[in-house]
Amino acid sequence: MDDDALVALLEETAEAVRGALGALDDWGLAGTRPGQYRSDLAADGAAMGVLDRAGVGVLSEESGRHRPDAPLTVVIDPVDGSTNASRGVPWYATSLCAVDADGPRAALVVDLASGTRFAAVRGVGATRDGVPIRPSDVTGLSEAVVTLSGYPPHHLGWRQFRALGAVALDLCAVACGMLDASIDCVADAHGPWDYLGGLLVCREAGAAVVDARGRDLVVLDHDARRTPVAAATPVLLDEVLAVRDW
Repeated sequence: MDDDALVALLEETAEAVRGALGALDDWGLAGTRPGQYRSDLAADGAAMGVLDRAGVGVLSEESGRHRPDAPLTVVIDPVDGSTNASRGVPWYATSLCAVDADGPRAALVVDLASGTRFAAVRGVGATRDGVPIRPSDVTGLSEAVVTLSGYPPHHLGWRQFRALGAVALDLCAVACGMLDASIDCVADAHGPWDYLGGLLVCREAGAAVVDARGRDLVVLDHDARRTPVAAATPVLLDEVLAVRDW
């Protein structure tokens, strides 16, 4: 599958999710496992219908690992920020990242409230609605507007903060310069579906993303959890990691 076909597959998957959610009447808790919403199940079913036909491997937050021996795996969070979605907070997304033997190859993060699409292809760059994006040039926390997942035990020295509730979109906001850093304040709270799409968008845009504990973020294990931290510049990332010392 070439890059164009792969991007088209991610787009088709995201559109299937949008269609399924558009027909959904009840966005509340599903009563299945803790924290799983009806939107998660409807979105996953629609996405798997597309990805199953394509025969690719899949790692989904909602339904686990499919076809693990496939040379290409699409890592998907059908609805990242489903609590936001259930309450009408317009910050939730479908996040997709295709991973091959060399790592993340193509990504698509679709803001399901606004329709904004963040896309990236390895070695090609990153876009928002087709327009190339770059992060800000902020180098110090005292100048930075950051987004937090969880809350730190003490003030980290930011200029301002936001707590938005969808990691994939938080990372894309850093990639396009909307925010200057994204700080995960809770150890090992996020699976690869939460951050891999945003990770590739960030890296192709020129922002830096690492695990706070120095581990590889590219994992295809449903039980794996990481602590992603992103910043617009390497200097800012170093400062964030230095003050995130718990």
